[in-house]
Parts: sequence; C-alpha cells; structure tokens
Amino acid sequence: MIHFKIKALSQVETHKELLYKFVLLLTILILYFGYLSVEYGILTGGLVAVLTWSFFVLCTPVADAGFLLDLPIRLLFGFRMLYSEILVWVIAISINGYAVLYNQEAYDKTVLTVLFKEIILTPFPYWSIFILSGIGTFLSIYFGDEMLDVLRHRDRVKYHQHAFKLKLVGLISLFLLIFFAYYFLLKTLNIQIN
Repeated sequence: MIHFKIKALSQVETHKELLYKFVLLLTILILYFGYLSVEYGILTGGLVAVLTWSFFVLCTPVADAGFLLDLPIRLLFGFRMLYSEILVWVIAISINGYAVLYNQEAYDKTVLTVLFKEIILTPFPYWSIFILSGIGTFLSIYFGDEMLDVLRHRDRVKYHQHAFKLKLVGLISLFLLIFFAYYFLLKTLNIQIN
C-alpha cells in the first residue's frame, strides 16, 4: 500500500514537472506569436510562427518541436510517440504546402523562414535535409518509445537486459551516423545560420 502511494506521488510529481515545462514552452510560443503578430499582423505573424515551428519539425534530425507534443501525449494518454510524430509531420508538411502554394511571402519575414523557403524550393540537393531529419527524428522517437516501455514495470519482462543493451548501442551508433551526415551535408551545401 505504501509502495503504491509513493509510486503514485512520484508520477504526480513527474506529471507536474512535465506540465511546467510544457506551459513554459507554450508561453514562449505565444510570446513569439505575439511579437510576430505586432510586427506583421495576426494572420501573417501566426503563419510565420507556425512555419518556424515546422522548420524545427522537418529540418532537424531530432524530435524537438514534435517532441513538445509527443511526450506529454504519451505520458498522459499512453499514445505511442511514433504515431503522434507521424501526425506532427503530416501537419507540418500540410502547412508548408499551403504556404508555398498560397502565401510564399510569409517565408520572407525571418532569416530562418527564408532559409526554409530555399530548402523547400530546391529539391536537389536540399531535400536530403528532410530525409536525414526524418530518419533521425523517427529513430529518436522510436528510441524514446522503447525507453518508456522498458521503464514500465510490466514491460520489463519482455526485454532482456543484454538484448536491450545491444539495441541501445545500435540505435545510438545509427543516430550518431545520421547526425554527422546531417552536419556534413549542411557544411557541403554551405548552409549557415548566424
């Protein structure tokens, strides 16, 4: 009984910490949206804020912008992060499809979105950034899902420690390979963000 209460209390603390981080990041996003709305108007500012978010979803080889949604959804509802990340990518691609077709001027507002527009409109060789980012992102999400599965007590039985360690080493090695390929690609294409 005491063990159950301690475990429940620790889960409440974990959820509170997660909630605080989520609220902090949401506040930053709202402030960024507010700044862009004052600068460019509500519609354009909102679109630029969403395009900036989608840049981090589609052009970084880790689940950063999507992870803001994936981990809370996994912890609160048990929905695997892999599936929510797929949804995040579909949303990010859809938003950019709309912006490219109907409002390309929105990309011209910040340095980051100008770079993003160049990547989107130059399939060869820049779309390789999307490919490497997708592989790295979904690999990190897969790894995160595996770690959460192992941490749950009832799932520990299905994972043998030795096999899990080999899988962990393999995933980390593959992720490092993707990260270095991504870095080399950015250097080769002479993409710099100051």
